[in-house]
Amino acid sequence: MTSTYKKALLTAALIAASTAGAQKTELEFWTISLAPLFNDEMNRLVSQFEKENPTVNLKWVDVPANAIEQKLLAAVASGRPPAAVNLSSDMAVKLVQQGALETLTLSDAQKKSYFPSPLSTFTFEGKNMGLPWYWAPKVVAYNTDIFRKAGLDPANPPRTIQTLIAAAKQIKDKTGMYGFMPNINNINMLFMFQEAGLPIFDKSGSKAVFNSPEHVKLLQTYVDLYKGGYIPEDTMRRGFVAATELYSSGKLAMLITGPQFILRVENDNKAIYDLTKVAPYPINIAGNVIHTPLMGFTVPKGVKDKALSQKLALFLTNDVNQLQFSKVTKTTFPSTVKASTDKFFKQGGTNAVDQGKLVSSTELKKAKDLTLVYPDASKLNKVFKDNVEAAMAGQKSAKQALDDIVKAWNASL
Repeated sequence: MTSTYKKALLTAALIAASTAGAQKTELEFWTISLAPLFNDEMNRLVSQFEKENPTVNLKWVDVPANAIEQKLLAAVASGRPPAAVNLSSDMAVKLVQQGALETLTLSDAQKKSYFPSPLSTFTFEGKNMGLPWYWAPKVVAYNTDIFRKAGLDPANPPRTIQTLIAAAKQIKDKTGMYGFMPNINNINMLFMFQEAGLPIFDKSGSKAVFNSPEHVKLLQTYVDLYKGGYIPEDTMRRGFVAATELYSSGKLAMLITGPQFILRVENDNKAIYDLTKVAPYPINIAGNVIHTPLMGFTVPKGVKDKALSQKLALFLTNDVNQLQFSKVTKTTFPSTVKASTDKFFKQGGTNAVDQGKLVSSTELKKAKDLTLVYPDASKLNKVFKDNVEAAMAGQKSAKQALDDIVKAWNASL
């Protein structure tokens, strides 16, 4: 054996040993409440990213929605944040204001792969603070049996908020069951105002103006429904969660929901699911827009390798993976241009999940995330929530409640 050959063998052995012993980069990404339903898809993403990046060990962690903000803040404070984290648009607003997220550096081509409206939702003062992922315009799942008992035509569901409210009253009066449970807890009335074409701020964006007679009239509509016993008593406390439970138990005629949650009805009560049909979310005649909250991926402050973290966020939200996620969920929609054109979204079906997907796909042109950015959001949101609850409980008039909120907001703004 020649010395040259021996040297070559030794070199090859050293390289092999070095590669085998090389420390892989440990990365972690967090999602919100996707386990266990979507474990297979998340594990597929892990395997694919590791295949494309052989020096990386990627770990997926699923976190409950009510815990993710505090968990992320604690991770950032300890200097051990995940590489990428799934946040809703309203969560992102609060965490940007707390300095917990990194600014992303995106090329024009990368920006153009997303629809402008979803991308702008994660853009703050001209800086990209996240990448849009999935969204789903609301639909109305309705119980055809309750409709018939109330004397309503299941083939002709309400098409506007105004006719939905009239139908809900008829259902309660004739069957004793609730017609609907409006999504008005927390700060959701802010979105109801905007869906009705009513402004939140003046043109300068520095002054709250949602105490006009039109705003008061809209809030009063729901106060009257609440006082009249037409919406459930725990509407303000438990909101959407309670609505889903009530609908699944056969005690609610109409469920305003993202189409992905129709799957929950199927899992909870197949008999009610089989009675369910799906209609478009009833627009407010004056607004013609549907508040559609966005999910996105962000890069937390203090990540060890910002470029690699951004690469992961771009991977998780690219055309191929957004389309695949939609095919797995069957009810969510991509925020990327190319994926959204796939024929999958135009396929109908007879069951409620298929109906929900098709109905929701027709609403995308009206979809917009109406989440607003303003300083001291957590503090101002609490003022809003507390005063709307006071109005619903009859402790303040609708006008007094909105006047008090606007006064407090403008003092802070």
